[in-house]
Amino acid sequence: MAPHRISDPWLRAFSVVAILATWQATAMVAESRLFPDPGTVAYAMYTHAVAGDMVRHVGVTLYRVAVSFAIAMALGTAVGIFMGRSHRADVLLHGLLVLGLNIPALVIIILCYVWFGLTEVAAILAVAVNKFPVVVVNLREGTRAIDRDLLQVAEVFRLGRRRTFFRIYLPQLYPYLMASARSGLALIWKIVLVVELLGRSDGVGFKLAEFFQFFDITAILAYSFAFIAVVMVIEILVVGPLDRHLREWRP
Repeated sequence: MAPHRISDPWLRAFSVVAILATWQATAMVAESRLFPDPGTVAYAMYTHAVAGDMVRHVGVTLYRVAVSFAIAMALGTAVGIFMGRSHRADVLLHGLLVLGLNIPALVIIILCYVWFGLTEVAAILAVAVNKFPVVVVNLREGTRAIDRDLLQVAEVFRLGRRRTFFRIYLPQLYPYLMASARSGLALIWKIVLVVELLGRSDGVGFKLAEFFQFFDITAILAYSFAFIAVVMVIEILVVGPLDRHLREWRP
């Protein structure tokens, strides 16, 4: 008889309950306004969303995340595939890639603000530049791992560049694209908060800086969890289903 297995949704629910219970217990022991309990944070989220301007600021941050994410993914994918296919291009651009990977995000943000001013373009550019090298690395390695035998088959059947790209390259690059997308969402929204904190007058990062001045930990956590919830909804409703759909061809 096969052993009983707990379904994945129940395991996820258990982990969430365990985290909330630990948080609640710690807050009860601390008994400090600097460590609010989950109920207090949830009520603050509701208050700021209904009576405050949380929805507007979260929307602004989400817009910046979406635009910078799209730019970094599009350009990073193109350059990564180019470097993976061309040895000369890889050698030529390798130094710049290593430089981009190791420059601190804060330095890039400051330079963009100094060079282009405290503008929306500078903010989005700073975020995209920070994410761009990571996408390039992932797609370069994915391109290098493509099955060369399949490329030879494409040449024999004269599929053409367009059909070869969509029938041979993309299916094998899907895992690397999805890895870049998932890590990109996690990285980009954190960088966006720093960008907003340093040089914007709206967004979640701007509000966090405002609350920090008053040591309002409850409001800081409320805004943070509000945006985390938005990102999780995107993962559940968009990224997750897309990932499963693109992996259907695999055994």
